[in-house]
Amino acid sequence: MRTLEGTTALITGGSRGIGRAICLRLAAQGAEIVLHYNRNQAAAEEVVAAIGREVRLVHANLGSPEEIQTMFRELGDLRLDFLINNAGVWRDTPLGSSPSEVIDEVLDTNVKGPFWVTQCALRLLKDGGRIINISSVAGRTGMAGGRSLYGATKAAIDSLTRSWALELAPRKILVNAVAPGYVATDMTADYLSGTTLERVMRRQPLDRLCTAEDVADVVAFLCSDAARFITGQSINVSGGLVI
Repeated sequence: MRTLEGTTALITGGSRGIGRAICLRLAAQGAEIVLHYNRNQAAAEEVVAAIGREVRLVHANLGSPEEIQTMFRELGDLRLDFLINNAGVWRDTPLGSSPSEVIDEVLDTNVKGPFWVTQCALRLLKDGGRIINISSVAGRTGMAGGRSLYGATKAAIDSLTRSWALELAPRKILVNAVAPGYVATDMTADYLSGTTLERVMRRQPLDRLCTAEDVADVVAFLCSDAARFITGQSINVSGGLVI
């Protein structure tokens, strides 16, 4: 059912993993897609081919406010119904040995990036539109093994979600987050292997990892009219992950 016919969605980090799945899901429901990518243009073009119709590609390093502003200037007066803040990075940041450039990359991409993107998108976002931030259960629980900064950035996303929901309520813009558990993507492939994967699976009541499509389905729900009275929430999509 093409329930999003006539709408336009901007998805950051849309070339791979969760972002790719969101692009395909919203496109299948009829939305016009604006796909942001940073490094991998070839992967972005593969998503366009999979969608099978016109998709607008935009490029920016979300760690750079200047590149974000340039990207939005290129979008001109395009009107948006949905903004999906999906792009993020996952880096080891062990306390005591993390270089400043890695710390800056994680903070700039995962926190400052969504803030700048949303700030720039507000002039294009229709009243009554939706903002959906991709968070993580990592923002709600401690993370061992040098993942503390990643978890902190996702806690920040949950906080921004609640505050933006209040700030943008006068425009009837709904703001929610989706918080996956462990997702099998290329970004997590090295981490989710061997003994780590075995340990993670012992905490999965449904005996499988979350998939990018699981997350995309919840994003599609939040874009739908069925979610018209939901705002300021972070929806856990973890299969009951034991924390």
